[in-house]
Amino acid sequence: MQTRLIARSLATAVLAALAPACSSVDVVPPSTALAAAPPTPLTSAGAPSPQPAAAAPAHADGKPDLAVVNRIKDEAYRRGKVMDHLFWLTDVNGPRLTASPGWKSAADWVVRTLASWGVASPHLEPWGHFGRAWTLQRFELSLVEPGYARLAGVPKAWSKGTSGAVTGALVAAPFFPDHEDREDGLDLGKLAARVHAYVQANKGKLHGRFVLFDPPRDMTLPTQPDGVRYDEKKLGEFSLAPDHLPPEPWTWPLTKLPRDGKKRSALFANLPLEVAVDFFDRRRRALDALWRFFSEEGVLGVLRTDDRGEGAIFFAERTGAWNASQTMPPPVVAMPPEDYDRLARLAEKNVPARVRLDAAVASSDKDEEVSNVVAELPGTSKRDELVIMGAHLDSWHAGTGATDNAAGCAVMIEALRILKALNLPLERTVRMVLWSGEEQGLHGSRAYVKQHFADPVTMALRPEHAKVSAYFNLDNGSGKIRGVWLQGNDMARPIFESWLAPFKDEGATTLTLRNTGGTDHLSFDAVGLPGFQFIQDPLDYGSRTHHSSLDVYEHANAGDLMEAAAIVASVVYDAANRAEPMPRKPLPAPLPPKQQ
Repeated sequence: MQTRLIARSLATAVLAALAPACSSVDVVPPSTALAAAPPTPLTSAGAPSPQPAAAAPAHADGKPDLAVVNRIKDEAYRRGKVMDHLFWLTDVNGPRLTASPGWKSAADWVVRTLASWGVASPHLEPWGHFGRAWTLQRFELSLVEPGYARLAGVPKAWSKGTSGAVTGALVAAPFFPDHEDREDGLDLGKLAARVHAYVQANKGKLHGRFVLFDPPRDMTLPTQPDGVRYDEKKLGEFSLAPDHLPPEPWTWPLTKLPRDGKKRSALFANLPLEVAVDFFDRRRRALDALWRFFSEEGVLGVLRTDDRGEGAIFFAERTGAWNASQTMPPPVVAMPPEDYDRLARLAEKNVPARVRLDAAVASSDKDEEVSNVVAELPGTSKRDELVIMGAHLDSWHAGTGATDNAAGCAVMIEALRILKALNLPLERTVRMVLWSGEEQGLHGSRAYVKQHFADPVTMALRPEHAKVSAYFNLDNGSGKIRGVWLQGNDMARPIFESWLAPFKDEGATTLTLRNTGGTDHLSFDAVGLPGFQFIQDPLDYGSRTHHSSLDVYEHANAGDLMEAAAIVASVVYDAANRAEPMPRKPLPAPLPPKQQ
């Protein structure tokens, strides 16, 4: 998900917002060979033909049809193709940065595959203009003096390339010299002042050099396991009602976040999504002066690290300079702490050191039109009503975007395949949407909700708003589904208890009124539509794979994804055939006028 607008720790969000990347202004080549990737067949060779659909039963008693659940499990576990979908989305079409050729080729493969299964009208639906297309084409970083060493890393998105190899000395110029300084990133006024002071202090000192932008990381002995499954104690904690805190006041526009963690949590518990997105977008633009300075100063590159992970891997997102109106900074490279700390020690000891960088990227010079992938299984007696399931197709680029979020997309594609292959009767129409722009601020889902259902600012409702029963989302890695985040919807608890009962032996038992943030169900929840994210075992998602160089196919858990596809298919089938739509919370109030 985005740099996880709301659920993620603010310290990490501040670091990510300040991270420059590398990109040269070349025209992005059109997708060619990848677009020819063949679709995955609907059923396996030799598989029995699907049984003809019977009249769709209305689930008046709210209980799942165990015969249907059995068929869904059989299809998912004996003839499952979820890892095939994951292969095409990662090894062939990954990474999938928003607006990039990788995203487009992945989206084209999804459309072709769904069409080959006979799914109704799979297509790309434009939602607006996002920003530049940006793609990494080549990258090499090395220490050449006092001795040769190959250095690991990757450029951050939306920064310039080098136009050939460049070599230069190091200079330590950390933006946040001390850990406590990072809290200035919570206050837009203080952040702007820090940018101004940094420019004044370093003007004329950085030309032709590589800037060490962060202080060195103090590596400690790891004491926590990299991979985790939730135990009964942790799931029990989820089941408890969240702590209730006095609400924090807010204004629009928001200019700062509380430094106290509890007060920040209280603020985000009641902060409208559009106000939060607006704050993070203005913080992104607050760094424009810094990027212009680096470009005008003639900096060869900006080298970075951060506090995530336990070493030996690197995490990379963006500079935030994706709009064509913004100045892209020179190459900004995310590095693992060990390589970065070696360079920092050389600079600290005044040892003559030189670094060589060759970064080739391609980017467009305009804000590109971007789409979501949309497909349907038409309903029968209630075909004008909708059950929507989705996941974000876009990713970051340090790996191939396997656990974030090709895994969620593969599960949704597989759930749709199962429903289609079994020819299951559906009263309501089932719609699948794979989003773009999630990582930059839930752009694809927010635009889709505004175009189809409601304006989240004025709360003016469109006719389709009344036709949506529920939205189901998957975007927390490849771990086993353990239950559902109810987003404060008490009325949904007994419904999910019934629907998940056939999967009790697979661990899908936990229902919590707590909210979870940072992904596309928030766009639906923001306009009063029932939007749900599934609870998943974290595995090594938070510790190693999220936005990192290890976000690749090998770190996706096949068995967990097969179970997830069966659960999603079953829940969507139940929702499509439930006698009544999913119960709704009260509509949110319109937002107050934004002050200029």
